[in-house]
Amino acid sequence: MSAAPALKFSSDIERLQQINTIRNTSAAAQTKRAIDLLKETRQALTAEQINEACYVDVKANKDVFDRLSKNFKVYYDGTRFFYKPKHDLKDKTQLLKLIQNFPEGIAVADLEDAYPSVDHDLKALKAAGEIWLVSNFGSAAEDMAYPNNHRAIKVDDDLKQLFRGIELPRDMIDIEKDLQKNGMKPATNTGKRRAQAQVHGISNKPEQKKKKHGISKRTKLTNSHLPELFKDLS
Repeated sequence: MSAAPALKFSSDIERLQQINTIRNTSAAAQTKRAIDLLKETRQALTAEQINEACYVDVKANKDVFDRLSKNFKVYYDGTRFFYKPKHDLKDKTQLLKLIQNFPEGIAVADLEDAYPSVDHDLKALKAAGEIWLVSNFGSAAEDMAYPNNHRAIKVDDDLKQLFRGIELPRDMIDIEKDLQKNGMKPATNTGKRRAQAQVHGISNKPEQKKKKHGISKRTKLTNSHLPELFKDLS
């Protein structure tokens, strides 16, 4: 008679250890874990379902229950918990319509939790020319999304005059320095490019355009079928 196979408890032990670790964390950490689950699934979940999915026992921990049910990102109907994004959007069409309602721009951070594929749809709308995505390099300000509709943007005449009256430095290095002073990251690095050009013996001077010679009476005319081109030479 063959011996019975040995039972393996390693997986159960690891699971129990994980549960114990999670439930020994702070109420704030457990609440965040439950909110992350609601955000990821976008489903209405009961306390029991949350416990099964991420081992946060909302029912047994009053502090976690109070934090979760009162969180501004969560809606609780008395039985189930729902994730509550700032903007209730379902797809790319609704996303575009919302952005078009904000001609002065809307923070991308306010859109990122609308639905799971919103980042992909923002890039698709940008690629299609429907919106602008403006990044604030080196600034604490958030990235912004703008509708690509010039008719919706009204620029004050005084601002136009001020913009046209600004004299830009003639050297790109000076422009880059001014951008950095104002907390913006230049897209170019002229100093580095010039240094590399010197190493490789490439002149930084712009090429002189060759002088174009016009047609004179001494030019041999071969296009006799186009007499209108040479009417001034007769």
